Amino acid sequence: MDICSIFNLQRGISMQTIYLDHAATTPIHPEVSAAYVNAMDTVFGNPSSIHSFGRTSRKLLDDARKTIAEAIHAEPTEIIFTSGGTEADNIAIFGTASAMKEKGNHIITTAIEHHAVLNSCKELEKNGFRVTYLPVDENGQITVGQVADVLTDQTVLVTIMYGNNEVGTIQPIKEIGELLKDHQAVFHTDAVQAFGILKLDVQELQVDLLSASAHKLNGPKGVGFLYQRKGLQTTPLQFGGEQERKRRAGTENVPAIVGFAEAVNIAQKEMEANSVKYNRYQTILSEVFEREGIAFEVNAKEANRLPHVVNFSFPGTEIESLLVNLDMAGIAVSSGSACTAGSLEPSHVLSAMWGSESPKLRNSVRFSFGLGLDEQTIAEVASKTAEIVKRLVK
Repeated sequence: MDICSIFNLQRGISMQTIYLDHAATTPIHPEVSAAYVNAMDTVFGNPSSIHSFGRTSRKLLDDARKTIAEAIHAEPTEIIFTSGGTEADNIAIFGTASAMKEKGNHIITTAIEHHAVLNSCKELEKNGFRVTYLPVDENGQITVGQVADVLTDQTVLVTIMYGNNEVGTIQPIKEIGELLKDHQAVFHTDAVQAFGILKLDVQELQVDLLSASAHKLNGPKGVGFLYQRKGLQTTPLQFGGEQERKRRAGTENVPAIVGFAEAVNIAQKEMEANSVKYNRYQTILSEVFEREGIAFEVNAKEANRLPHVVNFSFPGTEIESLLVNLDMAGIAVSSGSACTAGSLEPSHVLSAMWGSESPKLRNSVRFSFGLGLDEQTIAEVASKTAEIVKRLVK
């Protein structure tokens, strides 16, 4: 039986599972769920309508837009609501490329971006754009010098993620923003993994575009936003009504946006405490692994990393067996690898960091933290993981 079939079989088994894959998606917060359901039950008007039903929806939409804008030090008019991070990335990349095509055809990104960015850039290459994929070091890091070295007068877009979803590495976004402030290139950062975890200030970072998604911070799926700096032009990807100031046609998903705003409120209040907790969870995992005497390595250990993401390498193990055994033990984690044709394809992030022949590609696991965890649970996870590693190492 192949790895994907085993995972499908496991879904049908009822068991108490410890969820440690919050970087993939998060459970909805009870207060967010309540706000979401209340909006669905009580507000149905189209926000574009001028009657009282429409005005009620518009008020909720405006309030949510203000809440989210304040969280990143933007203006409400600079927030475009989308269906999620992927659409936000697509608007940023395709919209900028189209709007800037008379000024150049060069794009700069990195080799470890989310596929919403990488595949968008690959599509633009088919249409005559030249894309530079910056390599990363063994910690998944790039430098501002690398960007400067490849920047030309034809560069129209620089798109670099804030924090990596697989290993947690944080890129020097502020320094890159400073580099680009007098250049024509539009600066976009995919902050889907960082928003709600770290304080983000678009003025300080000097970014022109920033993407985020609600389901990464205990909000509903199917909603996100793109921050677009005032005065910047992007070409719309879809056509219809004049919603979102003519930048994204389609009736806004008001209940989901209300839930998103509630999730942002909660995340802003709990951010500092959560950061302390998550860093402690990383420490507990390492301490238990050391005490149990198993071989392990924290990947991207030397980099500045997101507090809720930690990626471990367990020498002597194979990722398929490791993930299946962890799942059977009631521990939900991720490898970062893609499940394709019944096998796990190596992660493009890890391949970029260490090369396609590195054994780490076959033994690295991501643990990511969030709502519903505590130190005792993390210690239990660490002990079970150590037991499995001992059993699997030949």
